[in-house]
Amino acid sequence: MATFTKFNPFVEAVAEKVHNLGSDALKVMLTNTAPVAANAVKADLTEITAGNGYTAGGNAVTITTSSQTAGLYSLIGSDVTFGPMTGSVGPLRYAVIYNSTPAAGNLIGFWDYGSSITLASGDSLVVDFDQVNGILTLQ
Repeated sequence: MATFTKFNPFVEAVAEKVHNLGSDALKVMLTNTAPVAANAVKADLTEITAGNGYTAGGNAVTITTSSQTAGLYSLIGSDVTFGPMTGSVGPLRYAVIYNSTPAAGNLIGFWDYGSSITLASGDSLVVDFDQVNGILTLQ
């Protein structure tokens, strides 16, 4: 999977208690529009159209570990699978993780697949999180 890129407002949101990454409801949604570092909330992005196996708002992330050791915090979660699709979905290029607990849907970060892809009927897309280093680390 591509490298994780955080949204700049995420840093302030963590400092101001917007996120409780260990217990809030996190989701991954898909978009084909390039995110920018200044994006702060879900409405700042254009999500792909729901249907054919893709649900508006994306899929939930199951957090398996939220802990720190020696000042390094790691958030580890189970992979998120979209599909199998019941028809064409996309195009899409970016998987975006956000916190759906606050009404605004505060953004955390995203992964770039490098080019737009369209999923055909029967296809699945797995957002493959690093099970050692985590979805993200903070220090």
